Amino acid sequence: MAEQAFDDYLDLVQASREIGIHPQSLRRLIKKNRIPATMFAGKYLIKRDKLAIFKSNYDPRPGRKHLGTLL
Repeated sequence: MAEQAFDDYLDLVQASREIGIHPQSLRRLIKKNRIPATMFAGKYLIKRDKLAIFKSNYDPRPGRKHLGTLL
């Protein structure tokens, strides 16, 4: 029954695999408040729906992102 309570959550490693980035990169994004996470028993837990929203807007390519032309 306790497992059902956590079905809506992924741990840091699972979430990083889902997005396709290194766990340390995901930890950095959490610390910058770019993605919401909860600390439980020494582990970050991320809600699946919040991860899906983040993933739909996230560009995993390194470096600065092209914002398009101004004119």
